[in-house]
Amino acid sequence: MDYSKDIEAAVKVLREGGVILYPTDTVWGIGCDATNAAAVSRVYEIKQRDDSKAMICLVDSDVRLQRYVRNVPEVAWDIMELATKPTTVILDGAVNLAPNLIAEDGSIAMRITREPFSQQLCYRFQKPLVSTSANISGEPPAQNYCDISQQLLDAVDYVCMSRRQEHNPHTPSSIIKLTREGVVTIIRK
Repeated sequence: MDYSKDIEAAVKVLREGGVILYPTDTVWGIGCDATNAAAVSRVYEIKQRDDSKAMICLVDSDVRLQRYVRNVPEVAWDIMELATKPTTVILDGAVNLAPNLIAEDGSIAMRITREPFSQQLCYRFQKPLVSTSANISGEPPAQNYCDISQQLLDAVDYVCMSRRQEHNPHTPSSIIKLTREGVVTIIRK
């Protein structure tokens, strides 16, 4: 499938500090440039979410992940490689990201997407994307485009055209927290 025009439009908005709605490897997401603190603040406002609650970042590759986390533990690579569903890892030592995206303990939640649209979007943008579920905080996540509230559609700068017709069940990713020492904690199965 050719997503190029949609991705080009989304990347233009992201580079201008805008906020987008886009399909991911899990549920639909609200996204922005994960290195832009003002854009990250807008996502917190749109979600009506306390900024002490961390958000996930999507990247397209192992190489990109390593630009934003110091010393990824070996077990993280094993978990991401062996996972049978999209898996987010919370890693210590976040760098080069918006300060309001990094947890107080210096960690960041990262996921390498393998889904074609979101992977191409991340690749073309060349930076991590915030990926928080497309819903107001406390409401159910939007599994498909048709589940997104008008309030959210009106609040963002661009809504991706791709995958709008889907009506498949989608679920949020698994979340696993890893310490530098390799201690594993399952946050969400």
